Amino acid sequence: MAIIPRMSRQVARSLLRWGKKGKDPDLLLRVQIVACAGRGESAIAITELVGCVRSSVYRTVARYVDGGREGLLDERVNNGRRLADAEFCAAVGQLLTGHPGDHGFTRPTWTRELMIKVAEAETGVRVSLAVMGRVLRRLGARRGRPKPVVACPLSDRQRRRRLAKIRILLETLPSDEVAVYEDEADIHLNPKIGIDWMPRGVQRKVMTPGKNAKPYIAGALDARDGTVLWVGATAKTSALFVAILNKLAEHYVEARRIHVVLDNYGIHYSHETRRALAQLPQIVLHFLPPYCPDHNRIERLWQDLHANVTRNHRHATLFALCDAVARYLGEVSPWPRSHVRRGAGANPTAVADSAENRAAA
Repeated sequence: MAIIPRMSRQVARSLLRWGKKGKDPDLLLRVQIVACAGRGESAIAITELVGCVRSSVYRTVARYVDGGREGLLDERVNNGRRLADAEFCAAVGQLLTGHPGDHGFTRPTWTRELMIKVAEAETGVRVSLAVMGRVLRRLGARRGRPKPVVACPLSDRQRRRRLAKIRILLETLPSDEVAVYEDEADIHLNPKIGIDWMPRGVQRKVMTPGKNAKPYIAGALDARDGTVLWVGATAKTSALFVAILNKLAEHYVEARRIHVVLDNYGIHYSHETRRALAQLPQIVLHFLPPYCPDHNRIERLWQDLHANVTRNHRHATLFALCDAVARYLGEVSPWPRSHVRRGAGANPTAVADSAENRAAA
């Protein structure tokens, strides 16, 4: 290591004040290294005091011996204009709002290499992969799965009007009436594949039974207190929907009116459903606009169900999977309260033919 002449306390303090004025943490670290070396500290002691490696100590001391204070400054200031400036970052941010096809490429997804090409064509600046990665981090960009959506066939005015009626209903709900969100969910024996942590160089394997089987559940989420009610069946038919309607009528026996907010799936207005509704005059259905699942709160409960139970699951039999689903739904009522599976519940594969055999959430 190069030798720094012994510094007086006054010179060391002056050097530290100069380093703090620069407001550069790397410069301050180099100044601290030099100040320690000026007091006669060894390289090993300096690494423990300032928290760096010995090579940084040797390099910093050599820079100070060769160039004095100016030798400690960031040498990249002489590299010229910064390529990834605010204008370049704004151009990359604009690219992220579109698709490669907008620029004549057939690839449907962005890569860093592709963004470098397009950004260079638009700004005249070419950067490396590492710089593009830093730009994306600076913009807060992330790699994720796109969300598939379907356009609502109603006009914007019709869609807003229908949603406004449901919103006003929920906001002005009398105390003797109940409103619930209703929907159905599929439980696949073949696991849903999701992102998971795993060691570097290792891809976790999820065993699948090969031949898929799936029961179905119909659930209702109380819009006021989060109570979860559900029933299960082996087929997603009108009988499943009628079963959850009967479940609601039995659970809210004192309610003057039960408002059910739901989507436009066929079983919700079939002949069998209408015959059942004629026997349940306290239940009123309120249909959401087509293809608007974000306005059905129970969809979020299904997402939690899949995240906590069905995604990457290791259940070998349908009975074991359904038992896990039942335990989870029995625990989360009222939702959201807990995402930890405890307790027990019924098997949703059983056809819901009587209220006594259908487990309450």
